[in-house]
Amino acid sequence: MDDVLVLARLQFAITAIAHYLFVTLTLGLVTHLVVMQTRWAVTGKAEHRRQARFWGRLYLVNYALGIGTGIVMEFQFGLVWSGLTHYTGNVFGAPLAIETLVAFFAESTLLGLWIFGWDRMGRVLHTVVLWLLALTAWSSVYFVLAANGFLNHPVGYEIVGGEVRLTDFTALLTNTNALSAAAHIASGAMVTGSFFVVAVSAWHLRRRTGHEEFFWSSMKLALPLAPVFVALTAALGGWQIGFSVEQTPTKYGERSPETAGLIRDFTARFGPDTYLPPGISRTAEVLMVMGALFMGALAILGVLFLAKRNLMRRKVLLWLLTAALVLPYLSNVSGWVFREVGRQPWAVYGVLKTKDAITPGLTAGTVLASLLVFGSLVAALVLVDWALLLRLARRGPDDNLADLSGRSDDPEGRAAAAGLPRPSTDAPSTVRTS
Repeated sequence: MDDVLVLARLQFAITAIAHYLFVTLTLGLVTHLVVMQTRWAVTGKAEHRRQARFWGRLYLVNYALGIGTGIVMEFQFGLVWSGLTHYTGNVFGAPLAIETLVAFFAESTLLGLWIFGWDRMGRVLHTVVLWLLALTAWSSVYFVLAANGFLNHPVGYEIVGGEVRLTDFTALLTNTNALSAAAHIASGAMVTGSFFVVAVSAWHLRRRTGHEEFFWSSMKLALPLAPVFVALTAALGGWQIGFSVEQTPTKYGERSPETAGLIRDFTARFGPDTYLPPGISRTAEVLMVMGALFMGALAILGVLFLAKRNLMRRKVLLWLLTAALVLPYLSNVSGWVFREVGRQPWAVYGVLKTKDAITPGLTAGTVLASLLVFGSLVAALVLVDWALLLRLARRGPDDNLADLSGRSDDPEGRAAAAGLPRPSTDAPSTVRTS
């Protein structure tokens, strides 16, 4: 049983972390994209439209491949963790079902309208679609965290006939554990989105790729936001810890009289166990804090040189801003590990142990096989995602690059694709910009 539990937890850790890598960039990037396209909707300037389209391609790639990792993660609840779904499915499954409806119906529909809406909608309507797309993405994340908040701080339930039943849906959605986590993770995602835009822009500015004005505009948008969201994330993390100390006190490993009393109560109710988290939990907490400190210092330094284009002459600093893209991922993943590993040995804190959440009858060989399959699949998705992101990011905002629906930006490209003569360069342009 110990081998099965270790392998099952490792499998879920790999798939959850891989999925989170996609989620944190998707949320942060779509919010920056909303700002970029809103500027185009207000001003009608072609450079703002071009900016929204370039970063929109990167967002689309990350979003599409991230769906695959989410589906892989969902499979595990039925295959490996049926003990959790059978015992708490009436509560835990409710927000996840709503999230599925939001993500796979509303969000995907809006995404399709946005992709194929270029040159088919007015710029204001097209921007409204993007706003709605961003709102559904953020609401989707909240419903996931409502389910996860129940695992950390179960509320609004009762146990009837050996099953957990939902008694207060409002309490489930307003769980302070979920609310504080949602705010903290949202701010962390904005840090990731800011550093992603900064890293790509810094790479082009350092290498003088010919798109300096384009990426200087992107840099001026994202870099000033980075230190603000790093500080906000730290503050919201402290707010979240305030709730966690009260709701999951053993997570912090403190041997206070209150914690010792809680452990005695757990032992009496559930039997002897290690009710304090493993050392990796505190290691993850340290990595999260260190990553935030480095990000904050580097972002502040970058902002100081941003004025009067001094940043463009600082090749070393531009290189550091590109390399710093790893830091928000390190902090986000470390924070998630701290949150989840710190809850152990509980699947639902104080209600269901992780070892009891495993599907009965599983063998180590079965779980190892699924670990290899699922692990290889999500690893392939991550590699493909970053290969495509790097390729598109390095290419830059080519004027003749097709838009998200396959239509070309320029009349010459459209004529060539249709096998027609190219329009005269002396004629007035007929390209629509709205």
